[in-house]
Amino acid sequence: MGTTGDLATFRVELRKWLEANCPAEMRDGLNTENTICWGGSRWQFSSDAQRQWLERAAAKGYTVPTWPVEYGGAGLSRDQEKIFHEEMAAINARSPLQSFGIWMLGPALLHFGSHEQKLKYLPSIARGEVRWCQGYSEPGAGSDLASVQTRGEDKGDHWLVNGQKIWTSYADKADWIFALIRTDREAPKHKGISFLLMDMTDPGIETRPIKLISGASPFCETFFTDVKVPKNQIVGDENRGWDVAKYLLTHEREMISGGAGGLAGGGRALGAILAEMQGGLTEPILRSDAMRCEIDALAIGLTLERYKDQAEAGSGAGDASAMLKYMGTELNKKRHELIMAAGGSDALEWNGPLGNRAGDWLRTKANSIEGGTSEVMLSIVSRRVLGLPG
Repeated sequence: MGTTGDLATFRVELRKWLEANCPAEMRDGLNTENTICWGGSRWQFSSDAQRQWLERAAAKGYTVPTWPVEYGGAGLSRDQEKIFHEEMAAINARSPLQSFGIWMLGPALLHFGSHEQKLKYLPSIARGEVRWCQGYSEPGAGSDLASVQTRGEDKGDHWLVNGQKIWTSYADKADWIFALIRTDREAPKHKGISFLLMDMTDPGIETRPIKLISGASPFCETFFTDVKVPKNQIVGDENRGWDVAKYLLTHEREMISGGAGGLAGGGRALGAILAEMQGGLTEPILRSDAMRCEIDALAIGLTLERYKDQAEAGSGAGDASAMLKYMGTELNKKRHELIMAAGGSDALEWNGPLGNRAGDWLRTKANSIEGGTSEVMLSIVSRRVLGLPG
């Protein structure tokens, strides 16, 4: 927290820094899957401007503004973070870096990791040097995630991991994976799981991309065959990985819920997108539906900010993250359906005059599945938030 004067000074200094350091090419407001800078050892920058923006932001700690300075962040307070996002939006700045390391693993490490683990893993995430993927779902453990069967055998100084994960987003491009591994096969299913970190270049790890209906292959099958994982690469306590998993899932759901404003058009107003399409804003029903979507997106955004404030005060979103995830992903689908309707037959073309609108629309269907299906989210809300009977 800071005084009004301190915050005003911070805003002025931040505005000057952004003006001097954010390249003009990075001020188009686009934060779609095709324009995001994901980072990692194999990342190919789309332009010098994208590389410069990442390097400058990372040096200032602005890729992870609220993380402690010693772990690669800027150490901003919650009030300063709000100003940071306001000033970024004021110039339509792209996010300099996005990743599962920032969205999911980072918060889990900050909460459960040892000081040594934080120093080892967090700065490389903040600088965009290491790209992480998530090893949760398995062929027999999707919505019932605690049923994971990929196993880790205790070999003294390491675990020997064998099994399979599926729907591992960008596993073929990742440097490391954080995964739920069953380390006690005799314990009840929630009690025998550990949260392990693994180098994707280790012998015995194989990935196979899965082609989706959209034509893209962001998801993979991941196989582990006698993979040796050192004991110091466990986060939290042995066989208590479910605690880490639950905490991480709240952040994942909050991240996916951002699709209501982020994935649908890269943060641009829906009206601006429709205005680019012939007749997009002349049809009264479409215009009315677009306004309703924008109002809903603002409401979700304000709700998310409220939960962030609660987290700052010591109580996170918890099970209410399921509500955010449900509303965000369902709204994201509605926005893309409106874009498709406004585009008419042109929107049906793959990489046609309106771009890949059809592929983007199809991709939104996965948003309501990944991180927990909409049906599972509604069940969580009904039982754990509203307290309704089973």
